[in-house]
Amino acid sequence: MLFHQIKCLVAKEIKLEIRNKYALGGILLYVVSTIFVSYLSFKKVINPSTWNALFWIILLFASINGVAKSFLIETKGKLIYLYTLVSPQAVILSKIIYNLLLLIVLSGLCLLVYSIFIGNIIQDLSLFLLTLFLGSMGFSSILTMVSAISSKTNNNFTLMAILSFPLLIPLLMVLIKLSRNAIDGLENWDINFLLVLMFLNVIIIALSYILFRYLWRD
Repeated sequence: MLFHQIKCLVAKEIKLEIRNKYALGGILLYVVSTIFVSYLSFKKVINPSTWNALFWIILLFASINGVAKSFLIETKGKLIYLYTLVSPQAVILSKIIYNLLLLIVLSGLCLLVYSIFIGNIIQDLSLFLLTLFLGSMGFSSILTMVSAISSKTNNNFTLMAILSFPLLIPLLMVLIKLSRNAIDGLENWDINFLLVLMFLNVIIIALSYILFRYLWRD
């Protein structure tokens, strides 16, 4: 039952995104234009630390812009209608899954355009792609839940920015460490950091699953 509800809700989100192409197009334009401006600013090969930091800064703000609309654009009437049809767990999990799919596409495009203009200095691509996937999952779960919380206030986007950054800092610290290892091409993967990253994702998704129903009743 829960799986069927999640499947239907994810399909609904995808159809709405395809129907309203302007939001997705604006995010993609933001990514491409930001990377191009960075290219014009440097115009030369940059060191690995700068390359890594700039990549995650661009992807972070693109993710916030992409996921912010999860609950902020939902009308009260639509939420009440969903309340009568599906469980709150299905709503939050479907939002997280859809935003994860969106961020996978977004991060893949970001890496492609970034490699074309700034250059690709990644030595261990498999580790970097794994880090990118786990980072997208973390961004999706954190920002989706924060979007749900901030949608209950009038100044919702400002509150989302205030709440999300402290929660994203531990995740970003691990992501930057792992991606730097991938750039340097270390022979042995740092399993401890990968486990920490996966543990953070599991904790965030579990908390969203448990706590969202109380927020949903408000």
